[in-house]
Amino acid sequence: MKRNGETAFQRCIIPSCGWTGGIREVVNKCPRCGELVDVAYEWEKMPLPARLADFDARAADFRNPLNFSGVWRFKPLLDFAPDADVVTIGEGRTLLRPSVSAAEFAGMRPGNLFLQYEGLNPSGSFKDNGMTAAFTHARMVGARIAACASTGNTSSSLAAYAAASGMMKAVVFVGAGRIAGGKLYQGLEYGARTVQIRGRFDTAMRRVMEVTALKGIYLVNSVNPFRLEGQKTIMYRVLEGLNWDVPDWIVCPGGNLGNCSSFGKAFMELRDLGMVGRVPRLAVVNAEGARTLDIVYNERKVRWNGGRPDAEGIAAYFKKMDAEGIEAHTIASAIEINRPVNLKKALRALEAMNGTVLSVSDQEILDAKAAIGRSGIGCEPASAASVAGLRRLVERGVVSGSDRVVCILTGHLLKSPAGCIQYHLGGKGGPGKELAEYGIARNPLANPTVEVDDDLDAILKAMDDV
Repeated sequence: MKRNGETAFQRCIIPSCGWTGGIREVVNKCPRCGELVDVAYEWEKMPLPARLADFDARAADFRNPLNFSGVWRFKPLLDFAPDADVVTIGEGRTLLRPSVSAAEFAGMRPGNLFLQYEGLNPSGSFKDNGMTAAFTHARMVGARIAACASTGNTSSSLAAYAAASGMMKAVVFVGAGRIAGGKLYQGLEYGARTVQIRGRFDTAMRRVMEVTALKGIYLVNSVNPFRLEGQKTIMYRVLEGLNWDVPDWIVCPGGNLGNCSSFGKAFMELRDLGMVGRVPRLAVVNAEGARTLDIVYNERKVRWNGGRPDAEGIAAYFKKMDAEGIEAHTIASAIEINRPVNLKKALRALEAMNGTVLSVSDQEILDAKAAIGRSGIGCEPASAASVAGLRRLVERGVVSGSDRVVCILTGHLLKSPAGCIQYHLGGKGGPGKELAEYGIARNPLANPTVEVDDDLDAILKAMDDV
């Protein structure tokens, strides 16, 4: 291992393995044991702020591109790259907002539920937080082509950063017919070579890992540890929005499990650095049609176990899925994933944050999405899984209505509008027939259009209940 005097390095997530490597190596899996790796730091050798509130001055410095970024203004906590190598397009300028409508829907007290809306990122999803870090590392190592498998948001973000960097080409693998138009079009517009593979995300993920290894292409899926370094800054902005107070709960959707993994890493580091006095609890919400983590965690009882997870138990469930032809199927396409690559890191986060896992139906997801929309925030279906999950947790008494809760909204409404249109335009007769395959039979929060003749009295009558 060569660190060249650098204070950042890479490390296997399994403590008993002990592998470490230099920060300029391209390593997606530990070369010794095959498990995932982390970006790690020699904190004692790094200049850190005395307290988190010291970052406030950086947030006000709009003229500095690094401080304008909601990722890189926290660079002392992810300082693995020289400033000159940072690739940024203004990501992370996102908001933490209270929501009365979502709180009412979830059974929370008004003012106690906050929504962290990552749809404000340049490509419209949380992926930009991680992509800026991955592309920064790609620049450090001289990469010329970057690739990913995607349900849509990763490919959109990859294509945007490749184009903005002016130095890399982009190749994206997606499941044929398994990507929303709003996401597919972004990649095409930004110039990415888009390969639609006849299969689902898990097929595309397997193939992109084979191709990138064979061709020496830089892989930017969340198996890449630098992706998660960028995504952990979402938690810094949550704390910033709460005046650096730690909430009681963080609730997030679970797809490939990169977000929850990065959130756990963020709070483990802040705790170890003495920058927070406590760690919030974590809830990871699967869609019922893609509930691998829920099954592994709640039914098969697999735990991180201090760095000794039951790998055989996980492999046995994956084998069962293959044998029975189980395929993910949910309207929340961004989390329609059978084999989440960050499953073991997610188990670590759940242990560190005393977490819980649950699944919600597509009906619950679209109802929650409509409730979120009433607060002026438009999110894609996968985002709404967090609020739908919170409602169940409140009903079960796991979360109190008086707890302070932050739900992560991962992507913009226009990423995947088709389900929203069918939900609302179905009117009193129920949602559009296209939603039937997802088990959606009602639309209690629908807001259908009203069509009238070109007649003033008819127009006024249509406005009676406004």
